[in-house]
Amino acid sequence: MKKPSLLTLLLVALLALLLTGCGTKRIPSQPQPQPPAKRPPPSTAVPPTQRPYVIMGRTYYPLPSAEGFVETGVASWYGPNFHGRKTANGETYDMNAVSAAHKTLPMNTYLLVKNLENDREIVVRVNDRGPFAKERIIDLSKAAAEKIGMIGKGTARVQIAAMGEAQNFGTADRRIERFLPHQDFQAGEFYVQIGSFTEKSNADRLKDKMLSWGRKAVVETYDRGDALFYRVQVRAGTRLTEAKHMETVMEESGYPGFVVAR
Repeated sequence: MKKPSLLTLLLVALLALLLTGCGTKRIPSQPQPQPPAKRPPPSTAVPPTQRPYVIMGRTYYPLPSAEGFVETGVASWYGPNFHGRKTANGETYDMNAVSAAHKTLPMNTYLLVKNLENDREIVVRVNDRGPFAKERIIDLSKAAAEKIGMIGKGTARVQIAAMGEAQNFGTADRRIERFLPHQDFQAGEFYVQIGSFTEKSNADRLKDKMLSWGRKAVVETYDRGDALFYRVQVRAGTRLTEAKHMETVMEESGYPGFVVAR
């Protein structure tokens, strides 16, 4: 028998390879995961309907709710018992100047405060912590309370909104007002205050109980002028949302309180 030539053998091998390839199922390639679409940054343009407020030569507007801070609740005011004492940011409290105390907002935040009972409003700067009562959202100085007509009653239902500084940008032909960078109103060192005692031993017992639950708790001493108080506070994180969650957890555990920032 005549031996097949080298060329014949190569053709047979190639044909076998092709037939094998045709009979093999190909595994479809997996689609590659796509990176999440980048969300456009929030617009810094000032809404055209906003009313400007000029404070010490600078222009401020209420920040859009998406990046700002809006809260509705009860306002109170504080006066003679605190006049001349140090505020939380180290200033001297002057009840005859316009200022405010808030539990969580960064110091020096400007707030538009509107009295929902008479529509009077004022812009205040946060320089203190308070009010230390769950049902109230802001403490105004006496002067600020007078300007929105709540001195006699002592409290009022209000809406507060964080303000942002704005400046003009652009050319002479086309100018636009934009917000400047501002503080993150959701960031801070947050605690939930669950008790306030005039006897330190009572505060220490509650703190020790929280520690036994695995919660980081501290006792903060507060001199009100007429009495010394020992406040029990439980560590609640660095974001306001998680602090609010901790507030709910503590309330469901039988220890209702409120979030405060250091």
